[in-house]
Amino acid sequence: MFIQTEATPNPATLKFLPGRVVLDEGTYDFTSPHEAGASPLAEKLFQVPGVAAIFFGYDFITVTKKEGTDWPHMKPAILGAIMEQFMSGQPVMAAGQKEDLEEGEFFDASDQETVTVIKDLLETRVRPAVAQDGGDITFKGFKEGVVYLSMRGACAGCPSSTATLQHGIQNLLRHFVPDVQEVRPI
Repeated sequence: MFIQTEATPNPATLKFLPGRVVLDEGTYDFTSPHEAGASPLAEKLFQVPGVAAIFFGYDFITVTKKEGTDWPHMKPAILGAIMEQFMSGQPVMAAGQKEDLEEGEFFDASDQETVTVIKDLLETRVRPAVAQDGGDITFKGFKEGVVYLSMRGACAGCPSSTATLQHGIQNLLRHFVPDVQEVRPI
């Protein structure tokens, strides 16, 4: 088994591509070892010293390291854990675990049409591009012209995330949805 590794715009995060499907649908974000019980793979990865967060996408895994740790020391153990998991034939997620669903979207019912367009643009234009960098951005809400987004995986804590939001996503949404004035992370 060959696992590719790619850098992401976030220097604290690496993207691992096992050449197989990680999650059939959706994504899953683990921000602490306490949350890892939903996945045997996440449990193994959190045992690697220096791992701060883990994110599963369709065909990739991103691992974020703690400050002060070095990739050359961590990477072999991470690769070993991923390889061991896939070679075992066991599922990545524990039985009964579903997609890490976003909770509590908020918007006025009168904005339903605008929100539908925003969600479609995020799904078709933004999320695929962000997944290439090992992250995910999902809709959280829309209120008074402001779109609220949740940034996960490599996007969470990325130094370039502000530029991505303000110059990329905000400009895109403003172009197609005149009601959008601003985009903010949650």
